[in-house]
Amino acid sequence: MPQLELNEKVEKFLHSLSALDTGGKARLKRDAGKPLAEAQSLGLFYRLLPYGLNATQEEIFFLLATLYPLADGGGTGNFGASLRRARDPKNHKGLDRRVEILLDSDITQLPFRLRQAVRFLKSNRVNVNWQQLLEDLLRWNYFNRAVQKQWARAYFGISQPKADELASPESEAALA
Repeated sequence: MPQLELNEKVEKFLHSLSALDTGGKARLKRDAGKPLAEAQSLGLFYRLLPYGLNATQEEIFFLLATLYPLADGGGTGNFGASLRRARDPKNHKGLDRRVEILLDSDITQLPFRLRQAVRFLKSNRVNVNWQQLLEDLLRWNYFNRAVQKQWARAYFGISQPKADELASPESEAALA
């Protein structure tokens, strides 16, 4: 399927999710972390699903649909960047390990681990970029692990210093 066509399907699907009422979101939420074969919300899901996806894509769209009610949208960047925004600078070793485990997840482990991570973001009032997450999940199994590398870079990478840190006396002393 051409990328442009897939992008249109992603946008249409997210629009359909955002239009759901509270009851529809609750039905999807109950299926969070389950595979499509165990879903109790099949009718609702297939009404939302754009036509023409393969079985693997359907599983990924289902995963995102069940995570969608767990946290607010409107986030920026990829999922790794969202996790970094929720990271406590003084007590982050546990989260760092959970992120490493998430990055090492195969597609069968991903629903459970992503559900935990999305709930963590919600509890820390960090929004999720649902479109980016869905696009990333569709590329999760690529052989070069580009998505995992991007998330790791966004979460673990050294952040650029802020403008006020560049001119601080401590940074000038470090350079001397």
